[in-house]
Amino acid sequence: MDTIVLKFGGSSLSDNLKLNIVAKKVIELKGKGNRIICVVSAQGKTTDKLIKEAKELSAVPNEREMDALLSTGEQVSASKLAILLTMLGHTAISLTGWQAGIYTNSDYQSSKIFNIDVTRINKELDQGKIVIVTGFQGVDKMQNITTLGRGGSDTTAVAIAAAVKAAHCYIFSDVDGVYTADPRDVKLAHKLNSISYEEMSYISGEGAKVLHDRCVELAEKYNMPIIAACTFNKNKGTEIANSFNETNEINADGSNGKHPNNKGRMEETVLKSIIKNDNILIVRIRDNKNPFDLLKRLIKNKIKIGKYNYENNELGFTINKENRAKLEKLLDKESCYTSIKPVTKISLIGSGISNHLEILEIVLKTLEEIKYSIIDLDVSACKISILFDTIIDIKYLKNMHNNLLGKIM
Repeated sequence: MDTIVLKFGGSSLSDNLKLNIVAKKVIELKGKGNRIICVVSAQGKTTDKLIKEAKELSAVPNEREMDALLSTGEQVSASKLAILLTMLGHTAISLTGWQAGIYTNSDYQSSKIFNIDVTRINKELDQGKIVIVTGFQGVDKMQNITTLGRGGSDTTAVAIAAAVKAAHCYIFSDVDGVYTADPRDVKLAHKLNSISYEEMSYISGEGAKVLHDRCVELAEKYNMPIIAACTFNKNKGTEIANSFNETNEINADGSNGKHPNNKGRMEETVLKSIIKNDNILIVRIRDNKNPFDLLKRLIKNKIKIGKYNYENNELGFTINKENRAKLEKLLDKESCYTSIKPVTKISLIGSGISNHLEILEIVLKTLEEIKYSIIDLDVSACKISILFDTIIDIKYLKNMHNNLLGKIM
């Protein structure tokens, strides 16, 4: 009997109708002889709503209290799903992060899991129960509630899967896998049957809202296969793993099946996905002081920086938008000139991409259509990234994707 972990995102749990769809999928997979652990996110936009309400009280809320507040969303989802499954005749129990034995450090808002004591989870599984665990959260050594950062329920799911030595970890959402571009923006985007941990890590790290980047790192460390699939259909998902075997593809309904003979031209090349990330700010600070002093303060305040340069007494770096209020509070204490501007980064991901100059040629040709100046062009073994000095229209991503689809993929 296999143990499998199923993670359901907020869009899969947003109302009672969708909760019933989730419950049906859980029951179906349990009926195939699996021991089931579900990891759930908060319903719909609950987390966004709680953050908004907290910031109406304080521009930079206390991080410990924010973790206590935000953890409530997942508890609601877990309890509701347990109530529904029990009503449908299947014994289920909801566990908070601390009840499930998830122990973390004390880095509020972005804590790291250092251990999972699976004693309680295994006890409940041994009694035939469906175990539902709140994602995104744990507890530190002082018994304070901690959260893993936005998207952290994916990491919870993979961590639990590794700890209980599950056969697979399914990540269910409203999209049935990993695509060559966001299918909501690019109609010609198509789904990938499989992708490596390394490529998926780059895709997540560049801002694609598919999987939490830390969950991919964890899956690779413990060689835990992830299947990204859709809650609302039985389409084959995308398998993320070290290697792929046509005889052991996992379908979204839990059955085994061979990879279809994929004729998609993108699958026959190194290029796997194109991502447009508008969640970036470029910060420029003119200061005669040692720039490393400020960098150390940014790190101390857990403000993760991206592209960095220093010339002519001006420090430049990128951050994610969600860190803006924290940065501005820190800079209020500094005597320096600062500009903060939203920008776009487009990234092309694929193992060995730098060896395919025809890809770069088409990218550069597409960039000629864009009138905005390019701040940075970064070419590495698995990635081509272009950073612009403003937000650019989605049509340029579509053009790049479609040009590559027609001429290379």
